Parts: sequence; C-alpha cells; structure tokens
Amino acid sequence: MSIDPALCIAGAVGVVGLSAAGSAIGIGKAACATIGAWKKCYAQNKPAPYTLFTFVGAPLTQTLYGMILMTMLLSVAKHPIPGAGFAAVILALTAGAGICASAAFQGQAAAAASDAQAETGKGLTNYLAAIGVIETVAIFVMVFAILCILPLSAPEAAETAAEAAQEAAAAVVQ
Repeated sequence: MSIDPALCIAGAVGVVGLSAAGSAIGIGKAACATIGAWKKCYAQNKPAPYTLFTFVGAPLTQTLYGMILMTMLLSVAKHPIPGAGFAAVILALTAGAGICASAAFQGQAAAAASDAQAETGKGLTNYLAAIGVIETVAIFVMVFAILCILPLSAPEAAETAAEAAQEAAAAVVQ
C-alpha cells in the first residue's frame, strides 16, 4: 500500500475517533446533570421526567457525522489523487476537532437544559432549539468537509465517493 491510501485510512480513523470523543464528552456532561436533576426530583418527591433523557442523547449524532466522513475517506483511499493522503489527514483532524467541539459544548448546554427543565418543568422547546443551533455547527463542518473530500478521489472514483456518502447518510436515517 502506498502512502496516500494509508494516510486516507488514518484520516478516516481520526475523524470518527475525534467525533466519537466529542460525543462521549458531551454525553458524559449531559448524563451527569440529568442524573443530578432526577435526584433533585426524587428528593422533593416529584416525578422524575423521562424527557430529560433527550438531553443525554443529543451529542450522539456527532459520531454519525464522523462516520459519514470516515466512509468517504475510505472510498478516497481506494483511488486517491497524488497527495490526497496528506490533505485527508489535515481535513480529518480539523473536521474531527470541529465536530468534537460541537458535541462537547452541546453536552454542556444539554446539562444546563436538563437542570432547568427538571427545576421548572418549562422551556423544553427553547432548550432543544438552543441545542439544535450547536448541532448545526457539526452539520456545517460535515457538509463542508464532504465538499473538500470529493476532489481527493481520482475522477473515475468520484462517483463512488459520492455514493458512499449517500449510503452512509441513508444508513443513519434508518
């Protein structure tokens, strides 16, 4: 295996790893706050709202965005243009960092939302809207990264990379 395919594979691993790390950080923050909010409810003999679990899962989608980019970079590894490997690693590290940050801060916002929702019982849609704006950053990073990945494949393989992205996105929807 030459250097370009190897670097594309390394980039694929890097982008999904960074995305998953951000999801883990965000989920950890949101889960801790949600458990604390439920404890407060139990201590006050109030019902613990299960809707708070929505906040715990919010940062998980960033892992899926990393997986979509991983799939595309693995497609590029099959037929890269010369020099694509270095570009793939830089792209993976920067896109992965952006997606990671989105997930981590989304978890922090979800933690605050969980506490507020449990205390007041009000504002769920407002909290979800704020969390959704943070999610949008990860979506933008993924879309812009896809636009940068497509030219890394040899012309005959560009359609394969686009198809791989569509298949990965379809798998996420199902």
